[in-house]
Amino acid sequence: MNPLQSIGMVGGGQMGEALIKGLLASGLTEAGSITVAEPSPQRREYLENTYHIRSSGSPAELSASSKIIILAIKPQIMEPVLALYREHLAAEQLLISIAAGVTISQMERCLSEKMRIIRVMPNTPALVLAGASAMSGNANASREDMALCGQIFSAVGTCVEVPESLLDAVTGLSGSGPGYVFTFLEAMIDGGVLSGTPRPLAEQLALQTLYGSAKLALESNEPAAVLKGRVTSPGGTTIAGLQVMERDGLRGTMMAAVKAATDRSKELGK
Repeated sequence: MNPLQSIGMVGGGQMGEALIKGLLASGLTEAGSITVAEPSPQRREYLENTYHIRSSGSPAELSASSKIIILAIKPQIMEPVLALYREHLAAEQLLISIAAGVTISQMERCLSEKMRIIRVMPNTPALVLAGASAMSGNANASREDMALCGQIFSAVGTCVEVPESLLDAVTGLSGSGPGYVFTFLEAMIDGGVLSGTPRPLAEQLALQTLYGSAKLALESNEPAAVLKGRVTSPGGTTIAGLQVMERDGLRGTMMAAVKAATDRSKELGK
């Protein structure tokens, strides 16, 4: 049996829903092949009605019907959740966690030493199938397991394999990155309003500018510094704006934000 036709999801929040949406949109699996364990009755009903998936009322039931189990839960509840599922999991099942900061070794201590475990750090643009995910597996996870995990997370964007030692940094960069981008977007819009642009127009132009710039960077495959140079004329408007950004330490602030989020990810794993 294809493992992708037997997926259990523990947690039906935003990321869990994003994965369900991506799996179905990509055709990797069918709605009847996905079972979700979600404690909120309202949320469970929403997922069932929207995606026509199944729901499970117990760890034993979900585990018995799933070859792949995805832990789409908060890091703070990982230990009690694993305690509930431990006796129902078998070595032939693949366990995938998207809980920020919780290391593979921490999960291994709560489970059978034979469990195949992959840790993944996705981000919220997965909700529109444009996410960025990084994954790392334990010694028991085979190349086939990694390929299956890559298929799942590629259905909601892009997915790369990295050493686990990099996952906290990935969390600080791409995992938390949407928050930085939305803050920058909000500031751009306010800057337009400050300069006299009506807010609806400022929002439209700022959104398209961010979208177009990201698309250009992706498709041109050129360094950001080169692309920046092409829009920066001597004595022009762009260099005047960039000079203010440099003066007020925007780049240093961004670097410090990524580092702070990385450090927090490490703290969550302790």
